[in-house]
Amino acid sequence: MASVTTLQSQNKAQSKAQNNAQDQAEVKAPARVERRDLFESMDKVRAELDKVRSNPDPDNVHDLRVAIRRCRSVALVFEEADPDAAWPEMRKTAKKLFRALGALRDAHVMEGWVKKLVPASDPVRVQMHSSFEMEEPELRSEVLRAAGKFDEKEWKRLQSQLRKRVRVLPVSGLAAECLAWERFEEIKQLHAQALRTKKARPWHALRIGLKRLRYTVESLLPEHNAAWSENLKRLQDLLGDIHDLDVLAERVKAEGGVDGAARKAWKEIVQRERGKRVQTYRQLTLGKTSIWNKWRHALPHGERLEAASLARLRATARAAQSSPRNAARVTRISIRVFELLRRAKVMPVLGDVNVQRNLRAAALLHAVGRDQKHPRKAARRFLLGLKVPPRWTREDWQLVAWAVRFHRGAEPTMNDGKFSKLSAVQQENIRALAGVIRLGRVLHKSGVDSPTGFKIENSADAITLLVPQLEDNLEIAARLAAGKHLLETVLGKPLVVRAAEKVNKVVALPQSAPGVLYAVAGASD
Repeated sequence: MASVTTLQSQNKAQSKAQNNAQDQAEVKAPARVERRDLFESMDKVRAELDKVRSNPDPDNVHDLRVAIRRCRSVALVFEEADPDAAWPEMRKTAKKLFRALGALRDAHVMEGWVKKLVPASDPVRVQMHSSFEMEEPELRSEVLRAAGKFDEKEWKRLQSQLRKRVRVLPVSGLAAECLAWERFEEIKQLHAQALRTKKARPWHALRIGLKRLRYTVESLLPEHNAAWSENLKRLQDLLGDIHDLDVLAERVKAEGGVDGAARKAWKEIVQRERGKRVQTYRQLTLGKTSIWNKWRHALPHGERLEAASLARLRATARAAQSSPRNAARVTRISIRVFELLRRAKVMPVLGDVNVQRNLRAAALLHAVGRDQKHPRKAARRFLLGLKVPPRWTREDWQLVAWAVRFHRGAEPTMNDGKFSKLSAVQQENIRALAGVIRLGRVLHKSGVDSPTGFKIENSADAITLLVPQLEDNLEIAARLAAGKHLLETVLGKPLVVRAAEKVNKVVALPQSAPGVLYAVAGASD
């Protein structure tokens, strides 16, 4: 007879399995999936631009602004994985037009709220309507000026260039899931900050964060978008209303010619309407049945999150490297050398799981920034400008950036200002990782394309790395001596790199004595 504890464990396991199945079903249930492509949005910008130029009415202004915002938001997502200059250029090209549209759109929205909240006879409504009528012609003129100056030729050039760059992040891939996870983690923090206050700024930041998640999901995770789009839009509408009411409150506060009683009444109206929407938002996002919980379970976690994080780094490596094939070979060789050193137990630190992960990341990213004027310094700045990958600490990520910084060129010394301020342990870890990648790089430059067949021998006097395909000449010997030097300083003893002896795989068959053959022949006769 099963014990109570066993039955409870089985019930919990079944319940957990059912919950996981429901989470997966929420993402994969829709049979038909639609995805909004970046190029469709860029085409839509040009189409809506023509409409605004002919008639900047509220609907046309809103549609053009949404199309531009979608493109700019997607660009922000890709910039986190791809350092190509076309992404910020695209955002910059539409910046002035986007701002002009925003000013006119805000005026239209404010007037709509005033009409919605109070009757036509309200003195504040009359006053604000008069102000809107005075401001709108100038705002419309500014929109038309910005629309006329918009560089469509540059927009088309960027659209053609970015068509190739979007391949960096495969749709529905692990790297895309990692970016969505990062957006979601940002929203969780913004959500907590907003709920602690009634101030407008945190709620506005939450609204922007939700938009970024929405555009990330729409562009890169169509299955998630199909399952989440309704709730995403609902939350965005609520946060949009809260933002509009905050802007309206400030507008009424700054409006001249309004007496104190009328201003106080308006303040109460706006606070009441805002409170309703905040309450609805809290109901949707708090508790066990909150939207956040459903979305969180559908995003990667555990081992899948680790894999997604690594996929994101691979995407960045592919995007930032001028010669991906050679970089990939150096990466494989460096990782193999590290694994052999770890198994030989030449340094205790090499057995640390985080150090192994750091080496893999540094090896993947070693070639970023190669096209810059000062490539190694530019690579470190670029990596430190990225978001820290999931489950990583800032210290580990800085170690990766330092290893990439010193994987070639001058070795790190105590004369390097920022490096000299690091702890002795950090400096040793950086030298070890950078030294491994340096060795991997010079092995590749010496004609080694694959780490297959690498072996290591560890003795009291030296460490010997046996490398198939390695040629023996003075030029390669000199190159290897320079490339292994940094690693030798960390290991504390000589590192000998030499060609492995070729193993003869042809087995010679034993030869029989001639007399035996003759005997057999005679018997058969």
